[in-house]
Amino acid sequence: MLRQPPTNLCFGSSWYTAPFSGGTLAFVRVLGRWTMTALMVNTVIGSGIFGLPSELTRLLGRSSPVAMVIGALVMAIPILCIAEVASQFPEAGGAYLFVRTAFGRFPSIQVGWFHLLTSASGGAANAAIFMTYLAAMMPWTGRGWTRAMLLIVLIGIPTVANCVGVRSGAGMNNLLTVSKLLPLALVIVLGFIRFSHHSVLLHASEIAGPGLGSWVTAMLLLVYFYSGAEDVVLPTAEVKEPRRTVPFALLAGLTVCMIVYASLQFVTVTVIGTSPTDHPIADTASILIGRGGEMFVAISAMIATYGSISGVILNLPRLASSLASHGDFPEFLARLHPRFNTPALAIALFAAVVYLMAISGTFLWAVAVSGAATIIIYTGICAALIKLRREQPQADALRIPYGRMLAIVSIVIMLALLTRLSTREALAMGITTLLATVNWYWARRREARKNAAKTPALVVQ
Repeated sequence: MLRQPPTNLCFGSSWYTAPFSGGTLAFVRVLGRWTMTALMVNTVIGSGIFGLPSELTRLLGRSSPVAMVIGALVMAIPILCIAEVASQFPEAGGAYLFVRTAFGRFPSIQVGWFHLLTSASGGAANAAIFMTYLAAMMPWTGRGWTRAMLLIVLIGIPTVANCVGVRSGAGMNNLLTVSKLLPLALVIVLGFIRFSHHSVLLHASEIAGPGLGSWVTAMLLLVYFYSGAEDVVLPTAEVKEPRRTVPFALLAGLTVCMIVYASLQFVTVTVIGTSPTDHPIADTASILIGRGGEMFVAISAMIATYGSISGVILNLPRLASSLASHGDFPEFLARLHPRFNTPALAIALFAAVVYLMAISGTFLWAVAVSGAATIIIYTGICAALIKLRREQPQADALRIPYGRMLAIVSIVIMLALLTRLSTREALAMGITTLLATVNWYWARRREARKNAAKTPALVVQ
């Protein structure tokens, strides 16, 4: 039997409410399909795009743009599974909520902790990268209290935007997504113009040449770079018509990311060839734009990292709020601001954690768990699809063709990623599992005490 959290859902309304012991959640549904698509693009395309082309070129040479397309098609398999499962849940929580409904408290808290830690560390890492680029242009910004104060401003702006309303947070996300794509689009357009004058077609031998091992390694690498759908489904309680909007946003966003990734890879290989380089996009821009190309890329990277920070602060506090609303985190994190209808306390606390990790550098150990988190989150969602189809065959939900088979294939892909985990990542997994287990024990004991308090004492005559 499924462990369904108590909810009061209204699909046709612009409001969603879910009771918890400390009050009532009330979210306003204002996020449309294009805003959610922008959130998907902003979440997937981060600062990693500025280094990814060199690794793929090393593995596959001139056939690497083809790998970008194939990688997106491979990643579409688990994303379709996420779309089906998410269509059944018009509330916030994402993978944590899916797994809790299907399998109960313990595995869902494990998924929730992996998701929170890896996203918080990702936000902190992006903040640190932003400051590194800024310090390269203005060295005085990278030292002491100046760096600390600038980090407060950097993280504080999207925090305030998201606290005062999901609409303003989403508007900032949309602006940063467009700002992130425009400089990349300029490099792509200039690269294609250059190719039209110096075209060299790709031969079949260049595709087969790298060998099966290199192609498998490239596919596993691209699974990480195309991940992000698990974050996009977190604010579902604030999405208009989530059953239609979320699947559209996931697939449309993946398509945009595939076009950007494949085009950038193609332009990079066309302009600078297959020679190894640590700064492929910067080297490409220097040739296409001339003087100022490296500065152009530095500013583009800062925009990309800032967009990722904004997306993290919009998405992840909704996960903490969901954990709290179901009794697995302290209840105050589930409270909404009486005026703005946002989990303002959860947003502020999450932003503070990101800031402390960024300023202290403690995010480095948590970054090591990101690969494991991808495996655990996607495996949990796909396993939930299989369980939900069996237990709720008549649910009002999107049904993708061959859903169970695709879920199994996705789980196999995720398990294949285990072969890439290092000892350091395994250690980080162990620490995260321990923290989540302590959280589970605390939540279980608290629930038991509440139930005992509600049970009337027996009077012995």
